[in-house]
Parts: sequence; structure tokens; C-alpha cells
Amino acid sequence: MSMMFFKPAAPAVLLSTLLLAFSLPSDAHAKLASKQARKPAVQGAKLRKVSVNPDEAGEFANFTQWQEVAGFIDQMVEKHGFDRGALESTFKKVRYIDTAIQLVKPAPPGRPKNWRVYRSRFIEPVRINAGVAFWEEHRDALARAEQTFGVPAEIIVGIIGVETVYGRNTGNFRVLDALTTLAFDYPDTPNRVSRMKFFRGEVENTLLLARDAGIDPFSLFGSYAGAVGWPQFMPGSIRKFAVDFDGDGKVDLRNSPVDAIGSVANFLVQHGWKSGEPVVFPVTLAAAEPGRSWEMFIGQSLEAKFRLDELKAAGVMPTVEPPSDMLFGLVDLQNGGEPTEYWLGANNFFAITQYNRSFFYAMSVIELGRAVRAARPNCAGCVR
Repeated sequence: MSMMFFKPAAPAVLLSTLLLAFSLPSDAHAKLASKQARKPAVQGAKLRKVSVNPDEAGEFANFTQWQEVAGFIDQMVEKHGFDRGALESTFKKVRYIDTAIQLVKPAPPGRPKNWRVYRSRFIEPVRINAGVAFWEEHRDALARAEQTFGVPAEIIVGIIGVETVYGRNTGNFRVLDALTTLAFDYPDTPNRVSRMKFFRGEVENTLLLARDAGIDPFSLFGSYAGAVGWPQFMPGSIRKFAVDFDGDGKVDLRNSPVDAIGSVANFLVQHGWKSGEPVVFPVTLAAAEPGRSWEMFIGQSLEAKFRLDELKAAGVMPTVEPPSDMLFGLVDLQNGGEPTEYWLGANNFFAITQYNRSFFYAMSVIELGRAVRAARPNCAGCVR
């Protein structure tokens, strides 16, 4: 099975609009001089203006002169047999993406999380209607994925809808530019070391993916964080989890929604999805329970590891009775100054968080999928 990717005919308009909304003026000549002279650690860089044309985005940085990039090239030559001259030529063409740096920075402190605001971005008419059209067009592939992998169609539809509005917004950054920038100049955050390690692994995967597929690595376009195609897979996930679900002999997540459908389902299964098991159950909390012992279940990693009886004993009361033989985690969806919403997440809920490590993300996937299912014209018996 080969892997093939194709550069889109035009950049994604929605992402271009978003980038322009974030743009600030900057002195390009001064920034260029500082990029060439400095070591790969920048603090307080201003957000540059980004062109709608992806071929014009980014700044020359001559990454081959960065000590850590030179060391990375050495590793790629020794570990994977890359030609040194070819790699150096490639990294001379890589551009620095200031926008990627700005967008990965954490939100300013003091801004409360708000599930209802987050939810409103995804559970809305445009995305729901696009999801109905997507489901109708690809209902055979979705049914086949459900049968093959045991992942309900609505979960697959929910993920692709949240990620790219069903292929409308797949990103217009050159993946190698974005990943290299983040791999060697990640902003000064508490998790900087681990994030740089992650992104360096994704630079490695991008180069290997391009070599295996026989394509130019600069032909891969994606998000500011290097995610590719309809399902926004990182290059490492493409290599591990993407499948040729349309049977044409190649994996193409940019141009084949059917490959995206199968790949999303396979990703979830490989991250613990169990066929036929439930996802979440609504709960109420016994606020007057002495000591509020249910609080001990908050923030206890992204996994289902607590028995139903011990949750109930702490004052966690399901409004729909879950199976007693399953494990759960307590999911808290904060609503700013309004009351927090609580759910019991089963194993399959936490499988979704492996796609994006966020309770908000997983619940938006679930709720969008349900909303699309209910809106389908042939949805007999769906709860509306």
C-alpha cells in the first residue's frame, strides 16, 4: 500500500480569514536580521502579517545554521539513511512561521473555561447541515466503517465536523514549515521541552512519510500545528493509523473523505474504542455530601478507572443508570461563572480524548454527531 498526498488547488478560505484576523504589523527586515543572527529561542515575538497565499507565508530563517537543527540532520542521516546534502537543501527552504508560535501559546491567565461558549462554536446550523450532507453522501462508507471497526457513524461524523467542517478547512500552512518552527523554537511555556520533543518527532515523521510516498515534503499542507487533511492527522498518526479505505491503493487524507472515515475509525480503535459500549452518562452531584468527596475524582487523568459504586458513594448520582460492571471517569465541563456540567465518561469517551486531550473536545464531538444524526431527513426514531 502506498501513500500519496496532493497539494490543494487553493488554500482554505476560512483559515486564511482566521490568520488575517490575528495579524499585526511588523518590520520584516528587522525580523529577518534577528532570525539569521539569533539562537533558536525567541521571546515576545510579534505576530506577523500572513499572506492568503501559502507560498508567500513565513520568513526565511536559514534553519541549517541553527545548532539543534544541524544535530537533527545528523540524526536523520545516521538513523534513517537520509542524504545529508539533500536534507540541508530542504531545511534551507523551510520558512519560520510566527503565526504558529502565537497560536500555540496558552490563553492569558484568569480567563475561565466556558463549555457553553466552546460548544456554540461547533454545535451550530452551518456545521450540522454540512454534517447531514456529508453523512448522506458517504453513508455507505460510514456504515462500512461502523461494521468494520465498531465505531458509530455519528462519532466519525462528529470528529471530521469538529476538525475541518467536513473538509472545508484543512489548513494552508506548509507542514514542514510549521512543524520545524515549533520543533526548534517553541515558546517559553512550562511544557516547552516535551512539546519540542513531540514536534521534532513530527518533523521526522514528515520527512519519512514524504520519502516513503515519493513526494516533495513541501507539497504537504495543513494546520498551523502540522495536522493534515479531512481528519487533521499529524504525520506520525498518518504513518501509524491512516488506512486506504476507498481501495484505490493509496492513503490520501487530503482528497479522499472515505480514507478519512476509515482512518478516524481505526485511530479510535487503536486508542481503546470498544464496540457496542456507551460513551457518557449525565450525572448530578450531592453538593451537601460531607466533605464533597466526589471532588477527588476530578482531574484524575484521561482514563476510565473508577467503579460505579465508589462514585455513587461519593455523591455522584447518574440520571441515567450506567452498566454496573464498567469503569468511568468524572468529567467536569466548566461554564465560567455558571454551574459546572458533570458527566460520567466511559472508556469510549476517553478514547476520543486521545484525538485531542480535552473534555470540551470530546463532548463537542459527541454532541455534534448526535445533532447531525437527529437532523438527517431519514432519521427514523432519532431523538430530536
